[in-house]
Amino acid sequence: MTDGTVLLVVILGVLLLWYFSFSATRLDRLHARVEGAAGALDAQLVRRSASAMQLATSGLLDPASSLLLADSAHEAREAEGTTGPAREQAESDLTRALHAVLDDVGEVAVVRANPRGSALLDELATACHRTTLARRFHNDAVRAARVVRRKRLVRALRLAGHAGWPASFEADDSVPLALDPSP
Repeated sequence: MTDGTVLLVVILGVLLLWYFSFSATRLDRLHARVEGAAGALDAQLVRRSASAMQLATSGLLDPASSLLLADSAHEAREAEGTTGPAREQAESDLTRALHAVLDDVGEVAVVRANPRGSALLDELATACHRTTLARRFHNDAVRAARVVRRKRLVRALRLAGHAGWPASFEADDSVPLALDPSP
């Protein structure tokens, strides 16, 4: 081997090591981003269920609507800290309850006529919108991590280590009509 060949092999080796290190660091950052987004999503889901519970216990809704909303908000709070289908189902059930209670613009107008009711509805609307955004950010982070983890080199070198496969959060988090400011 000539000096030029040795130098080329060393340079290629250094480049490969740099690429492996870069890939591992990128994957680590993506996993950290997924964890951060999951924490933010969890916080927004808790905020949404708390806001729904405040509205349900405010005495401003009819008893049937209050009971439906309180039960769904309680189930969502009970699912707090869990992951997977149980949490997604509880959050989707809360969304359906919010739609059942708040899709009637006439009844919402009665609640909004009360200053306390207006404040509660505004807080709930903010929580619903933030939940939708947090879920989108989380699922985007999961998608990015999955793309990198599917690469052959990452799988062959086991650059993901023992990290679990990132899971997206698929729940209905649509905003009830009366809370949506867009036409």
